Amino acid sequence: MKLIMLGTGNAITTECYNTCFIIEDEGRRLLVDGGGGNGLLHQLKRVHVDWRDLREIFVTHRHMDHIMGIMWMVRMICQGMRTGRYEGEAFIYGHEKVTQAIAVMAGQLLTEKETAFIGDRLHLVTVADGESRTINGRKLTFFDIGSTKEKQFGFSMDMGDGKRLVCCGDEPCHACEEDYVRDCDWLLHEAFCLDSQADIYKPYEKHHSTVKDACELAERLGVRHLVLYHTEDRTIEERKRLYKEEGSAYFSGGLYVPDDLETIELD
Repeated sequence: MKLIMLGTGNAITTECYNTCFIIEDEGRRLLVDGGGGNGLLHQLKRVHVDWRDLREIFVTHRHMDHIMGIMWMVRMICQGMRTGRYEGEAFIYGHEKVTQAIAVMAGQLLTEKETAFIGDRLHLVTVADGESRTINGRKLTFFDIGSTKEKQFGFSMDMGDGKRLVCCGDEPCHACEEDYVRDCDWLLHEAFCLDSQADIYKPYEKHHSTVKDACELAERLGVRHLVLYHTEDRTIEERKRLYKEEGSAYFSGGLYVPDDLETIELD
């Protein structure tokens, strides 16, 4: 199983793409979020993933830097279905606000010939808090992260052999999520900036956390591997080194600070 980071930045980054990624498992792929635009198509091309091979998509919430790239996927898939370039069916999962937003935007932005495939071969699947579904042969349990800013879901994936991967979306892990996160093998968690630069980036005003915060939480909950993303981009050239230096003082497990287009083997 592999984690392919298509983007690692927060909503307003320009030196890296907005946070979104693919979980690849024996050739099957799950796309999580889409970033803020058609840059998603460029990122897919750069990691040698054909958009026509994507069948399963999960959208955490409807903020622009997560959902607008998905609208490009909807357009490409519907056009591909209409022209015979996209075979089979596709599924986009999200809570009710996400699926409603995609349906409304598609109705406003796409042609009737394209939207005819929504509900027929392109399925918008509304999932509930605590609901489990089997996607690409793996059990995923979706959960409400408890955001007070915008309704958002994360998920816990059964990796097999008793291992779990948990995605907390783009906000710090709240108390309601801790049972999902505790003792997981892989935690995907946002880290807006270095703790030493919190006075500059003011992460708490934006419902985000620092590298130190994320690492302390992962250590407390017994996480084995921690992936940090959704960061600022002013330190992009040294981000990996700086974040690892600060984080390693608070987290004893495997710490990853990926760049855009980087692949992590999920052992």
